[in-house]
Amino acid sequence: MSDFPKVIMLFAAGFGTRMGALTAHCPKPLIKVAGRALIDHALDLADGAGVAGKVVNLHYLAPMLAQHLALRCDVALSHEAPLVLETGGGLKHALPLLGDGPVFTLNTDAVWAGVNPLEILRAAWRPGAMDALLLLAPADRARGHKGSGDFTLLADGQISRGGAMVYLGAQILCTDGLAAVDQPAFSLNVLWDSAMARGRVFGVLYPGLWCDVGQAESIALAEAMLAETISPAVSDV
Repeated sequence: MSDFPKVIMLFAAGFGTRMGALTAHCPKPLIKVAGRALIDHALDLADGAGVAGKVVNLHYLAPMLAQHLALRCDVALSHEAPLVLETGGGLKHALPLLGDGPVFTLNTDAVWAGVNPLEILRAAWRPGAMDALLLLAPADRARGHKGSGDFTLLADGQISRGGAMVYLGAQILCTDGLAAVDQPAFSLNVLWDSAMARGRVFGVLYPGLWCDVGQAESIALAEAMLAETISPAVSDV
């Protein structure tokens, strides 16, 4: 078993209800930003970081997404039916495809600009000390994000609940704790809370640009962000 992740779970099973009419007949991962489907933006990150194994979970309008991914021989599909399993349940359901060891997980409803977020996570990952490493940004730098922050980043790199830091939907996670959860559908918060109690959940700041594309009005925000010139302070990280 490797101490570093060699596979990524791409979460793509949601209904995308915040997108309104855009997802009435199209799964959210196929919504286009700057001419490319959201799922392809996510796959670009995995390819760029050299992550060979990719697993995508499907539920809502699954045949459309499966057809879109059909030519990707490096992508395995984890079909979730009839239940929506949420993030934790979806990850547990996909374990036969993911194998042992830590995994990257990535939400597919965001776009990134600057240094590859998976590379930031890989460089900061310390398997002896961590069960989870979450990528964060201050709330005022989280474009398209609604509401306040999620976590506080402590001086030793651990995180606690509440605060100004927003979870950006990218992490490295040990999956061992999934076996202890007996319900089929559950959030990854279950794993995080258990690991936090043991002091094994950490955060790292993302130095680039990020935009949540969870709702229709965020598409323009994301496209404007991608059109910006990345400053030297970001591009040289």
